[in-house]
Amino acid sequence: MPIYEYSCQACDHALEKIQKMSDAPLKDCPACGKPELTKLISASGFRLKGSGWYETDFKGGNKQKAEEKKDKASDCGAPSCSAPCVD
Repeated sequence: MPIYEYSCQACDHALEKIQKMSDAPLKDCPACGKPELTKLISASGFRLKGSGWYETDFKGGNKQKAEEKKDKASDCGAPSCSAPCVD
């Protein structure tokens, strides 16, 4: 579940709340009790893991490893073969 940040427009109280994405936004400030809470927009914190498109595009140190995989897959010995070999 994501962590949402809220700020009260009346008293400048700030808080974080773990909520489901389907939950309604909070309205009442826990500090002053006024319905002045607004949801803040902040950077999301997630990371893409596993093999896939990002391995060659964004991952720092494995570009050589990805290129070696590509070379091995296309090196079947056939002079005009451009498709990956199947054993």
